[in-house]
Amino acid sequence: MSEHTKSATLAQSVTQTLRQWILEGSVAAGERLEEIPLAERLDVSRTPVRSALSALAEQGLLDYQANRGYLVRAFGPDQVAAAYEVRAALEGLACRLAAERGLSVEQRTRLEQAVAIGDRVLAHKRLRSRDHAPYRQMNVTIHDTIIEASGNEWVPRFVREAHTIPFASDRLILWHDFGVIERSHEDHRRILRAIVGRNGARAEDLMREHIYFAGQFLRDNWNRVHEVSRMTEAAEPGVAAARRASWTVRDAAD
Repeated sequence: MSEHTKSATLAQSVTQTLRQWILEGSVAAGERLEEIPLAERLDVSRTPVRSALSALAEQGLLDYQANRGYLVRAFGPDQVAAAYEVRAALEGLACRLAAERGLSVEQRTRLEQAVAIGDRVLAHKRLRSRDHAPYRQMNVTIHDTIIEASGNEWVPRFVREAHTIPFASDRLILWHDFGVIERSHEDHRRILRAIVGRNGARAEDLMREHIYFAGQFLRDNWNRVHEVSRMTEAAEPGVAAARRASWTVRDAAD
């Protein structure tokens, strides 16, 4: 591997790490990110850090101010809800295309198995902390498989762009309302039936509504999300990021 390639790969790795810190809330909105402390923390030179900060600013996650450097950009509920509207359109399109093309045997099996996992979680009629991780993975599998099944190479690319908005990326949601999660998973069942039935228009409408509801639910609970994060940080420094990461939006209302 050439030195240029190594340098580019390292810069990409640093960019991904910093992006993850921002999206998980490990660095707060308004916090200044400086080259030297970050380079020391990541055990790299300043060059890949400088490249990463510039890339994240271009992606809209950081703001650059002449006298202060790079600051983590703050996002409000309306901006996040707008990102969900974009996701709704893109993933609705993915559903329609998947239905029109038809699923492969492997894709249909993967989706059916994922829905079955969600069914088992909801069979307890209550939310259990131990079910959070499997439910989250189930939901990721459903959305990613449908995007893959669309057969359109641009859909996953633009969906990833929508995911660069904090809270629209990891799909933060409150894992506290069984009724909301039950409603969301019923959407999964209906979407799968529409795709298998080759009903593209219905599949698209169902997915659009599914994701739109997720965005509205998050906006309606915006203050609750941030209040719990603030209280956790005050009571248990260093734990807030892990708590935020566990309130994952792909878990329920998406």
